[in-house]
Amino acid sequence: MVAPEKRVYTLQFWLLCLSLFLFLGSFNLLIPELPAYLRAMGGEQYLGLIISLFALTAGLARPLSGKLTDRIGRIPIIVFGIFISVISGLLYTVVTGIIGFFIIRLLHGLSAGFTPTGNTSLLTDIIPAAKRGQAMGYVGIATSLGMAVGPPVGSWISMNYSHDVLFFSSSASALLALVAVAGIKETLKKKQPFTAKMLIIHKDEVIDRDVMAPSLVMLMTIFSFGLLLTIVPDYSEFLEMENKGVFFTYFLTASLLVRATAGHASDRHGRQKVLKVGVALQLVALVMMALLPFKAAFLAAGVVFGLGSGVISPALFAWTADLAQEHQRGKAMSTLFLALEIGILLGALGSGFLYNNQSDRFPVTFLLGAFFTAFSLYYLLKRWPAFHR
Repeated sequence: MVAPEKRVYTLQFWLLCLSLFLFLGSFNLLIPELPAYLRAMGGEQYLGLIISLFALTAGLARPLSGKLTDRIGRIPIIVFGIFISVISGLLYTVVTGIIGFFIIRLLHGLSAGFTPTGNTSLLTDIIPAAKRGQAMGYVGIATSLGMAVGPPVGSWISMNYSHDVLFFSSSASALLALVAVAGIKETLKKKQPFTAKMLIIHKDEVIDRDVMAPSLVMLMTIFSFGLLLTIVPDYSEFLEMENKGVFFTYFLTASLLVRATAGHASDRHGRQKVLKVGVALQLVALVMMALLPFKAAFLAAGVVFGLGSGVISPALFAWTADLAQEHQRGKAMSTLFLALEIGILLGALGSGFLYNNQSDRFPVTFLLGAFFTAFSLYYLLKRWPAFHR
């Protein structure tokens, strides 16, 4: 008698998706309104730091979160990151001044440095290799929903209430994510008790060389996302769009519509073919943004960019999981996320410097993102045979 096939998508999997939706939603509520908030404090020349400082501490935290994920467990790392997000939302309401604001952005970035590393490592533990692409697609739908719902809801709260209500809402969303995590079981089999020595990171614990190829592709493709996070609010105002978060809704809605299908396609046809399609779509979108300065074209480009992102993301995460050694899954995922943070950081800083609050520089700023994306496509076409699947 053949044993029944073990369920892949359990309650634990769906609770993980729910917690990610609420966690991503918590800080994406703030994205479209933070530039205006900083400008009101007299800090318009520092717009690029809103995203880059967040990405900086998230990136610096990656090696530590990867190490601790493989030592003390997935759940403690997830919980710690969410807790930081709850506290950060509350601190925005009590700290005043540009310096205080940026200190909170640095603190808030730690949340993104810990929680996703634990989440993706736990996901890799519970999903069989043949289903990884599809599972990453479902998780991507949850994260895209959080990122899609967050910006327009955040803008609506800000327009109808106040920034303080917006910050409290961010904390509330993170707190609900913490409640969802309470129903998830630990998956690390050989846990170690935490010791202070674990906080010391050695150079061989920073990067997992086994996953350098997907990490490089991640860095080059996510550069444009850091760029968009930085200049889209101002570009939306330039195009006289009242809600500065609507672009992200179009982009992320398109992304979530294809993630599960794209992930399944990468399981069947390999990561290579799927990634080439996604990167090409992203490149087309950025060229559209540079050459067509109209509201309808901008939103259409957002849809195309979202389709490309929805294809790229599950394939990259599944590829990383394929290459990761079982005892170093946390380290592998932290390496991929480190590349993500570096890419966002460079995209935010580069676009902020190039744009410099001058509307005539929008086209060349979008073309900067197109350049990095084109290089990524070239890398996939020319270098892929040196790596497996």
